[in-house]
Amino acid sequence: MAELLNQIIPDVVVRSDQLWRAFWETIQMVSISGAISLVFGIPFGVLLFTTKEGGILQNRPVNFILGKICDFFRSIPFILLGILLIGLSRLIVGTGIGVRGIIIPLLFATIPFLGRQVESALAEVPAGLIEAAEAMGSSPWEIVWRVYLKEAVPGITRGVTITIVSLINFTAVAGTLGAGGLGNFAIMYGHSKNLPQITWTVILIIVVLVSAVQFVGGYIAKKATH
Repeated sequence: MAELLNQIIPDVVVRSDQLWRAFWETIQMVSISGAISLVFGIPFGVLLFTTKEGGILQNRPVNFILGKICDFFRSIPFILLGILLIGLSRLIVGTGIGVRGIIIPLLFATIPFLGRQVESALAEVPAGLIEAAEAMGSSPWEIVWRVYLKEAVPGITRGVTITIVSLINFTAVAGTLGAGGLGNFAIMYGHSKNLPQITWTVILIIVVLVSAVQFVGGYIAKKATH
């Protein structure tokens, strides 16, 4: 197998150690940013939905502020967002480069994105279920936990899947900002040194990663659908 690979993609085999390190850096960026985004993104989406006009926690000022914050960060291309937040990254984690340095920009990109996905998922919950819960005397937070989040699991799962796929794409772009990972590896060797084997190998790895995430997300969403 090693001999076959050496014949097909010798430029990649020679740099297999760097490729493995780049792959691991991408997994770290996606895992750390994804986990933190779940912790903050889902509550963010719940607040976006429940505080809007007609929501069970209607609060126009809060909803307006959250919505504008969300729209502001979602409207900035990630490469510009990463540059904008270099100073904040240095302040919080002590560096603006590498895996640690890119986590803050990744969070600012993915939390608002996931928040909107969760908001859309909650909007799919039938109004009749909410009315029934209110008729039984459930409090707003009981409705959130027992009705909205329970019924919206398939939609939230799909939203999380889309967010992780976007996060993988963000990490590839982050390579241009010195974050490491597969994007950086492709730029350093595939582009700068004109080694197309490396570029195509990185593309293939990213396609496999995205396909795996979509498969798992689709499976969970299907199982969670009533």
